[in-house]
Amino acid sequence: MKSQTGSVAADTASEEIAKRFVAARRKALPLKDFPGAIPADLQTAYVIQDAAIELWPDQIGGWKVGRIPVELEGRFGIDRLAGPIFRDSIRFAADADSLDMPVFDGGFAAIEAEYVAVIGRDAPAGKLSWTFEEAEEMISDLCIGLEIASSPLKTINELGPPVVVSDFGNNAGLIVGPSINDWRNRPIESMGCTSYIAGSKVGEGGAFRLTGGFIRSVQFVLEVNAQRGIPLRSGDFVATGQTTGIHDIQTGESGRLDFGDDGELNCAIVEMTPGNAG
Repeated sequence: MKSQTGSVAADTASEEIAKRFVAARRKALPLKDFPGAIPADLQTAYVIQDAAIELWPDQIGGWKVGRIPVELEGRFGIDRLAGPIFRDSIRFAADADSLDMPVFDGGFAAIEAEYVAVIGRDAPAGKLSWTFEEAEEMISDLCIGLEIASSPLKTINELGPPVVVSDFGNNAGLIVGPSINDWRNRPIESMGCTSYIAGSKVGEGGAFRLTGGFIRSVQFVLEVNAQRGIPLRSGDFVATGQTTGIHDIQTGESGRLDFGDDGELNCAIVEMTPGNAG
């Protein structure tokens, strides 16, 4: 049996976990513990995620890609994980404007410096395997970005990749910044970034920190989503992974990402409420 997303339909336990995560997000309330039995594998976790997508009152505007720790790749058989980014949680910035971005008070909250790929055309519905070159051809633009990683569950990252996948990949928003000039012809080493919280430097890196680069992240999400029956669509944004670290942040603090000549992004962290839980 298939759900509307095309994935395998959730069993009762998976549906209950999805309902509890969605309820906590919509009410902006923290969760003390994982709301059920922790899934043993990523397949089960994606079933929970798909069930939660069905319950969420918004359309998907893109996807976040996260890195699975190298030491866990063998256990899970893959190097990355994915989660949805909903349209109402996507903001657009230019000229270093500061945007208010909500996080779950009492839950997990962090900012991440990202390179955001824009998908240029619909992926064919039946195409399950993608080469690196085919994935690159799907990208119409590359932008600087700031992901808000936040969940009602404070220990989400500590509990491992299946838990992260279960709760929308630990995503609560995305700032999409200016396009990167001539990105196809630039060496990846030229794409650098420095992250600041409350004026203090907390991380430094760039696109070169992504194992396989941002194109590998697009290749991954093309394949994993095709297998779930939800192929990427024209205009989708893909946050391809953190490049300077996962930087914990609190309500009331500010974040700044300096991408050098490619631009700057700023955010003010505010408390998630039922009214802004987009």
